[in-house]
This record gives sequence, structure tokens and C-alpha cells, in this order.
Amino acid sequence: MKIKSIIAALAVCSASFAFAADLPNVKILATGGTIAGTAASATQVTGYKAGDLAIQTLIDAVPAVKDIANVTGEQIVKISSNNMNTPTLLKLAKRVNELLKDPSVSGIVITHGTDTLEETAYFLNLLTKSDKPVVLVGAMRPATAISADGPMNLLNAVKVATSPEAKGKGVMIVMNDVINGARDVTKTNTTNVATFKSPELGALGYIGAGKVRFYKQSTKRHTTNSEFDVSNLETLPRVDIIYSHVDADRVMADAAVKAGAKGIIHAGTGNGSIADPTEAGLKDAVKNGVIVVRSARVPNGPTTVSLAKWKDAGFLESDTLNPQKARLLLQLALTKTSDPKEIQRMFDEY
Repeated sequence: MKIKSIIAALAVCSASFAFAADLPNVKILATGGTIAGTAASATQVTGYKAGDLAIQTLIDAVPAVKDIANVTGEQIVKISSNNMNTPTLLKLAKRVNELLKDPSVSGIVITHGTDTLEETAYFLNLLTKSDKPVVLVGAMRPATAISADGPMNLLNAVKVATSPEAKGKGVMIVMNDVINGARDVTKTNTTNVATFKSPELGALGYIGAGKVRFYKQSTKRHTTNSEFDVSNLETLPRVDIIYSHVDADRVMADAAVKAGAKGIIHAGTGNGSIADPTEAGLKDAVKNGVIVVRSARVPNGPTTVSLAKWKDAGFLESDTLNPQKARLLLQLALTKTSDPKEIQRMFDEY
């Protein structure tokens, strides 16, 4: 009986190993955030400690993921994403490209805080040198909360990362059963689990009844079609954002130039409008070799060519990119050129 039991056990193990060998391999890179957050009680959903849990703890909390893929975790950093910075972004981009060169890796999932999730996603969208899926995922409730959204979000992210349809779609954010493209998605609510949306241009797809469903894709350049490369860079040019408001003056523009900014994104009112005092400061910035891009604080619509005097001053336009994403594109553009015409081309294409 003992021998029969051993043979039976070996058969089960062999079947399990065979099944595991047939599953795709997904690497999960962890950066911290609410999805790895802990609080003193199950009802506490603000004021928690972000990034407290290690990646293996998150993986172990979702045993169903083992039926979808062979997942392994790697901790990049353990931070709240309001503290995301350029060195970490560069480290993440380089690691993603390094992993995706491995033929055995089918896709990557990145756990991340929601505060700057859209920025990291768009940054990677411009730098990933593979058409394999790269999916960012977060949570709006800490792991210790009642109805924590992290486990289901993580499961769905792995599903998308292993979906053949996800190939070539660019970097994505998967949360609350919705698949959004990195370029157009933004955080729209401070606390609601349905915070990530793509205003006007819409989501790429959904996870419905456990199935990944795509309906559209971006026409803008990304990933394998991108000209940007940071593999040999340790830093990026300084680019500041100036937010327009009533009584806006030139103080922030002058401060940015003094701080050594190579570029300025102006988050203007309406269609990227600029107050006269700020305009004077930005014109002087251009004369000092600073690239100025007009964006808008308005959540929907493109920032287009407007008043002739702004075009004559050398100000560029961000199209539909919000200020925080326009900043990232300008940083990368400045690693290649300081020619305003070339940089405007990049904003038109990306």
C-alpha cells in the first residue's frame, strides 16, 4: 500500500509540474502603494501605511493566480507612490526591458500606488522595447480593509498579462475590471475604487465574467515603435509644471528657470490659456533656451494652437496629454533634441 501511495503521489506531482510548465510565466515587480498597505483596523481606508507588505505576501493572498500563470515576484522599492522619483522610474524601465528580453517571460505586472500610477504607466509606454504585455495595477483600499480591491485587481492584471490579445496594446492599467491604456488614463476620484478612467477617448477593454475582452487600441506611438531609450541614462532633464489660476504671475516661471529647468509645462486654463504676466515670464524662459509646452488643467480635450502670439513666442502644444504626462514626454524628448520643431513632432506622434 505504501508503494502504491508513493506512486500515486508522484503521479500527482508529475501532473502538477507538467501543468505548471504549460502555464505562461509572469514576473510581478512591486513598488509598494496602497495595494501593499496596512492599517490598524479593517474599516480604516485612509491614513494607512502604504507599501508595507512584501510582494510574496500579495501573491500568496491570491492563490487563484497559480491557475493562470507561473508568477514570481521581485521587490523594486516599497514606497507610497507620491514619493515616486526619476531614479526609481529609470530603474523600473531598465528592469522591465531586461526581463522582457527573456523568451520565457510572457508578460509583466507591476504593483504600484495610485497617486502617480498613470505617470509610471505612460513613462513605461514610451520606453518598453517589447510588444509583450506590461500591466500596472494598484488598489484604492489597503490590503487589510473590508472588501480590499487589491486581490481581484492583481488577479485580473495577471489575466491581462497572459492574454494573447494584450500583445502590442502598449502599457496598460488594470483596475476595477477595466483595462485602460497608459496614454489616456487618469485618476479621477480621490477615494473611489472606480477612479481610473480615460475621459472621452475611453477604455481599451474590460474583464467580464473572468474573461479578458478588448475593444480598441491606441493609434499613438508606443513601446516597440518608440524612439526613446534610457538604457544608458542615470538622470533626466529637469522639467517643471506651472499651474495657472486667478492672479497668476511670472514668479513660478522665473523660479523654474533659476532652478535650471530645461523645459516648462504650463497647465493653462481653457484651451491652454496663459495669463499676461505668466506669458511674459514664459517668453523670457524661451529666450533662455527653455522649451515651453502649453497643456491644460481642463480634464478633457486637446490643447491646440490658439493665439498667434503664443505660437510666435515659440510655445508648443501638448495635444490631449495632461500636464503630468506632458512633463514626462518633454523630459524624454530633451534627451534627444532641443529643437522645438522636433519636440512638437513628438507631441503630435506620442
